[in-house]
Amino acid sequence: MIVDLIYLLFMYVCTLFGFSIPEASNTKTNSLYVECMELNATRPDAVVPPVEITLYYESLCPGCRAFLTEQLFPTWILLKDIMNVNLVPFGNAKELPEDNIFSCQHGEPECYINIVEACVLYAANNAAFPVIYCMESSADILKSAKPCLQLFAPFVKWQTIESCTRGEFGHRLMHQNAVKTQALKPAHLHVPWITFNGEYTNEWEDKAMSTLFNIVCILYKGIKPPVCTGALKKLDRSFC
Repeated sequence: MIVDLIYLLFMYVCTLFGFSIPEASNTKTNSLYVECMELNATRPDAVVPPVEITLYYESLCPGCRAFLTEQLFPTWILLKDIMNVNLVPFGNAKELPEDNIFSCQHGEPECYINIVEACVLYAANNAAFPVIYCMESSADILKSAKPCLQLFAPFVKWQTIESCTRGEFGHRLMHQNAVKTQALKPAHLHVPWITFNGEYTNEWEDKAMSTLFNIVCILYKGIKPPVCTGALKKLDRSFC
């Protein structure tokens, strides 16, 4: 079941970017996945740093959800070898130190989901982004949190996330996100707010809303991977 879901996700991404998916009969799911990724393989240069994309966002912001699920995650799936993604869930929220609470643009539910996602990002580490994508692409983000965690980061117990959200550590994670957001130069005026290698420009952000994939390929200073240049690798395939 899990393999099938992952396969569908990767096939969707391949189709989304217009890459060909070889037809095959009686072929296992993971074999098709391998073919797709080999056709569009990336070959990173170990000496060249990856492109750093940082998304400052709110968990219930429609624009943030659209960018994360329709641009950022699909691009990361195909270019993860030449890009790093940093997620900072806070956005237009306010930290109220005197009351030891946070106030969020979309109300208390958003504050709670922001903390859930901050805890997931910490606990799941490298497996966190698929979990966040799974949540943000769901009709009910909060209800999907536990099954998404179980699917993409089964090594993290849901009780760990719940404990984090209720305790001092979750509050500290949100404070750190507040500090990161408030330190932005220029100061953020809206969300989603996207920086590239630590820098923000209106032009890059505007293009990222529809062609993030192209921007990452352009900004990467190493040898462009085949998926950027459109050069497909022909596979040696046998037929029965």
